[in-house]
Amino acid sequence: MSVTTQKPAGRAPAGPRPYHPTVARLTRRALLGRRRALILLALPVLLLVIAALIRIQTGVDDRAAVEILNGFALAAMVPLIGVVAGTGAIAPEIDDGSIAHLLATPVRRSTIILTKLIVAIGVTMLFTVPSILLAGVLLNENGRQIAVAFAVAAAVASVAYGAIFLMLGVISRNAVVIGLIYALVWEALFGQLVPGAQTLSVQQWSLSIAARIAEGGAVTSEVTLGAGVALLCATTAAATWYAMRRLRSLTIAGE
Repeated sequence: MSVTTQKPAGRAPAGPRPYHPTVARLTRRALLGRRRALILLALPVLLLVIAALIRIQTGVDDRAAVEILNGFALAAMVPLIGVVAGTGAIAPEIDDGSIAHLLATPVRRSTIILTKLIVAIGVTMLFTVPSILLAGVLLNENGRQIAVAFAVAAAVASVAYGAIFLMLGVISRNAVVIGLIYALVWEALFGQLVPGAQTLSVQQWSLSIAARIAEGGAVTSEVTLGAGVALLCATTAAATWYAMRRLRSLTIAGE
């Protein structure tokens, strides 16, 4: 005769968490170390210095505000900081092999990617959005829509760049070099000057959102708002998914 015992009813097991506090804390500590923090802070300080000098010399100027916030902040500063934050969130751990300790824990690899992505996005926003907003106010104090428009565009672009550069950190040992080439050549140069490349630029996609917020034609984009939002979402999702897939393929000793 067999005896069947019933387990007391309890809560259903929780599903996989998309965020792990310990992984987040370690990633923040790595990204905000003294040397890397100084690198991240250099470009925002430079942006504010440029904005202050222009304000002193020419006063409030809509055209100067758009040129500086687009040509320097959105096209160069945001992707460069995104490179440092996105690749730095995981690439050093893979390069020195310390990722093995994390992969040996019960934490799901998708959770590792999502947590590191959230931290990378947060760090990128921290070092870009406030400085762009303040620079915009300095350059365009009488009409703050431009400042808000570019701050929102920077926040949105930070999400896409975080996913792209985190993916690069997983798939390549030369992630920083590739990321810098992408940021400086594709986004800062081709993304502004070459018509065909502009439609495939994160800068232009986020600029479509800035154009809608600013209104009045002061800010323009080469892509429509609908296309820009769709491409931002698709790129972020695809890069995040591929980073998860590649991290799952990494093996460690004894696994």
